[in-house]
Amino acid sequence: MIRELVLATRNRHKVIELVALLRGLGITIRSLDEFPDAPDVVEDGATCEANAIKKARAIAEYTGLPAVADDTGLEVDALGGRPGVHAARYAGEDATYDDNCRKLLRELTGVPHERRTARFVTVAAIVLPSGEMRVVHGTLDGAIADETNGTLGFGYDPVFFVPELGKTLAQLSADQKNTISHRAKAFTLAKDLLREMKFELLESGRSAAR
Repeated sequence: MIRELVLATRNRHKVIELVALLRGLGITIRSLDEFPDAPDVVEDGATCEANAIKKARAIAEYTGLPAVADDTGLEVDALGGRPGVHAARYAGEDATYDDNCRKLLRELTGVPHERRTARFVTVAAIVLPSGEMRVVHGTLDGAIADETNGTLGFGYDPVFFVPELGKTLAQLSADQKNTISHRAKAFTLAKDLLREMKFELLESGRSAAR
């Protein structure tokens, strides 16, 4: 059975979100803080899927435990889909969240509201020590605001406007965000997969014991 799952990220904000999103599985969720010598995986894939798989596979191999990793891209239509997979490093390798938001807003200066459409795309990968792998996707459509609004969340949340709610992601509580976000959608599917995988492994174990 899957009794433990390692979150293949050192981003403390993301860990908090993922622990909340994966609650109720009956699985012990472990963070990389418990594995201080785990490798730092370079996210050099051409797609979010490639990065998520690479991170989850490396941590599953290192820990000998099932691992889950995700990668998120921000696609802005007026910028031809940029920053895309490079969202976390848009303003440079050591860029802060604020640096990335400022660069994005600068590049959209003068762009009218109707052309500021954008979407977050999250890909989550689950990898078992055996090498078995599952991948799921989640998307949130919205627009880039004219300025930052809100103090909650992280990343591009202060500039990502959700028209249906009339707010940016950074103006939503954690519970609200975890209901509608791209990451929430991806990890809802990931939870379903983990439940299925727990059952499949349990059944295969019973069959082997017969």
